[in-house]
Amino acid sequence: MTALTSTTQGATPDDWRPEDPVFWERTGARVARRNLVFSVLSEHIGFSVWSLWSVLVLFLGPKYGIDAAGKFTLTALPTAVGAVLRLPYTVAVSVFGGRNWTVISALLLLVPTVLAGLALRPGVSYGTLLAAAAVAGLGGGNFASSMANINTFYPQRLKGRALGINAGGGNLGVAAVQLVGLLILATAGATHPRLLPLVYIPLIVLAALGAALRMDNLNVRRDDRGALREVAGDAHTWVISLLYVGTFGSFIGFGFAFGQVLQVQFHHDFNTPVKVAYLTFLGPLLGSLARPLGGAMADRWGGARVTLWNFAAMALGALTVLIASRHGSLGLFLTGFIALFVLSGIGNGSTYKMIPVIFHLRAVHSDADPERAERVARRHATAVIGLAGAVGALGGVLVNIAFRRSFQTSHNGDAAYLAFVVCYAVCLAVTWAVYCRPQSVQPSADGMANPG
Repeated sequence: MTALTSTTQGATPDDWRPEDPVFWERTGARVARRNLVFSVLSEHIGFSVWSLWSVLVLFLGPKYGIDAAGKFTLTALPTAVGAVLRLPYTVAVSVFGGRNWTVISALLLLVPTVLAGLALRPGVSYGTLLAAAAVAGLGGGNFASSMANINTFYPQRLKGRALGINAGGGNLGVAAVQLVGLLILATAGATHPRLLPLVYIPLIVLAALGAALRMDNLNVRRDDRGALREVAGDAHTWVISLLYVGTFGSFIGFGFAFGQVLQVQFHHDFNTPVKVAYLTFLGPLLGSLARPLGGAMADRWGGARVTLWNFAAMALGALTVLIASRHGSLGLFLTGFIALFVLSGIGNGSTYKMIPVIFHLRAVHSDADPERAERVARRHATAVIGLAGAVGALGGVLVNIAFRRSFQTSHNGDAAYLAFVVCYAVCLAVTWAVYCRPQSVQPSADGMANPG
């Protein structure tokens, strides 16, 4: 049987065998790379739309009548909606096909961009802004479907790097929208927020067109429906989800809130939106670039080991931010926060690498038929990628809630920073207890069973 029935628009790989070295060299690698490129493009635009309100709140001056707590709500709402949408978006890939759903999900991004462009004007009601922000959550769902799609294209040995590139390229959308916002603030000024969403309308159309013309649907994915229900009862699903709350939840939460934190806590240094925008993009940019590095490190040293040490470093980074906040040291504060962005990116890559390894080992140990075991492992890993992505994104909501509460009660973020230290310490302990402890009988996320 040939690997592809067609190489034109709507091509359908009927016999997809990425673990077969001959197939991979002749056909698989080329097809997978092409799908990865256009998956990254669509996911990148999705992240930008999802992060839109992290920049738009910088434009909302006194004429809009919104205080700091209200602005944190505007950034938390799309995070929450995007987290919830990640579950149906994961299933949508198996229902519609990877290529088809990428086109549909890209075109859906036109809704929040057009709505934001129409709604943003002085005098608009806060309820209208909340509705526009909520719809931006559509961009958050793209990540889950994109990762679930790319997971099936690549062989086990390359999943960490491929998923890291796919996610890192998407995560760059957070930094990109902030850079575009900076450009608008520096040229047109803070009175033209509508320019930002309007910039993305032609980019969305181009992403959808590229996916329609150059991506493929995998027939092998048609048996993936119902996998979410199967993995929901597996303890590993929820352990990985908790770890992803600590890594991705930090990345997206900090990405949405960092600009506001600087404006509120260091208002003397950042008394204009332009000054804030000069710095807000740097953390998401470095964190996004670090995600493929985390996947590559996990491929080399094992996902659990990298994740374990990464959480130790994140706890130290959050402690640094707390100390800097209490002493009013802007330089140390920025150093600690940038470190947290980078480490969250590394942890995102290493944690996601753990998923296919864990479920591959589980399937191999429970099924003597290698082909059937690989099929089960792929189904379960794909489902967990979507579920963990949804739960992890909720961590971004918790970050914004922590900041909102902390600034409301004490006018600084110290309580939130302390909560982050505790969160990372808990994640470190769980990683060690479940995947790194020598006495553990669980399959190791590093690729071998730990001795009993």
